[in-house]
Amino acid sequence: MMHQFTGKCPVKWATLTLLIALALTACRGTGTSAQNRGARGEINNLSIDGSSTVFPISEAMAEEFMKTHPGVRVTIGISGSGGGFKKFCQGETDISNASRAIDMTERELCEKHGIEYIELPIALDGISVVINPENDFVKCLTLEELKRMWEPAAEGKIVNWNQIRSTFPNRPLRLFGPGTDSGTHDYFTAALVGQEQQSRGDYTASEDDNIIVQGVAADADGLGFFGYAYYQENQNKLKLVEIDSGQGCIAPGPETIANNSYQPFSRPEFIYIKKSEADRPDVKAFVEFHLNPEYQYLISEVGYVPLPESVMTVVRNRYQQGKVGSVFKSGSTVDINLHDALNLEN
Repeated sequence: MMHQFTGKCPVKWATLTLLIALALTACRGTGTSAQNRGARGEINNLSIDGSSTVFPISEAMAEEFMKTHPGVRVTIGISGSGGGFKKFCQGETDISNASRAIDMTERELCEKHGIEYIELPIALDGISVVINPENDFVKCLTLEELKRMWEPAAEGKIVNWNQIRSTFPNRPLRLFGPGTDSGTHDYFTAALVGQEQQSRGDYTASEDDNIIVQGVAADADGLGFFGYAYYQENQNKLKLVEIDSGQGCIAPGPETIANNSYQPFSRPEFIYIKKSEADRPDVKAFVEFHLNPEYQYLISEVGYVPLPESVMTVVRNRYQQGKVGSVFKSGSTVDINLHDALNLEN
């Protein structure tokens, strides 16, 4: 299926198996080697796969990038952070999008296949819990209440809203969320139950966040979660739930995500670049474009929060120096300050 651009609206894609070939035809005269190849009619293919959460950022960056680099065709898949890492660590892609840090099993897979990688945080997100607008009894949920919904022990047992809070009505609780290949699923469950990929299994799961949007929007008793951009794009048919982690009820938004007060669901988004391809002209041009201050406005346009310039400076240095490996030794970014983590390495 080919994706047709209709503007900067980020979340208008179809299925889990979606593969988006982003091909624009704008041409410029002279420039980088990638640009010159385009002028000669030669095309380089740059392959990206991974997180559906990061997809809107990559889509926007690729669209603008190819306007000035007609010699590069950027292909983006959305198989989830875990699915993307599997392909990346087997040498099938150049860049992997991820809504969490690479975990220990994936690091071992990369090592097995001789794949070194450069880890680059590129934006901030806040996992957003949403309900149907017809739900008039939920405004804020505590972490303990969310845990009661989603922990493995809830499977087949916690099935009504009044089991979450006695003042809620005796109505069915129907849950929608990312599948287990999703970094958003991993991060969300790690923040709640302390162990990645551990949640109840009896919910409607999809790596395509639009399926989750459709499910909650069509079910008055539904609840789901995904990246903030998907709420932004669909706020006319969804209702945001505030989260109380012990500091009062806080909703995700550009300010609360940026200042880290929306806890524990504020998190960094990543791209991972294959070290062996980092100096390839098309890869280098795309990553430098991605990190260029001139184009950080695209991150805001698609509903995410740009990194502070002080952090971006460290990220750019990390790429320029070709630093390999992950800053996050445990594989988790829950409750970790990105600025401190990056600067500690330096």
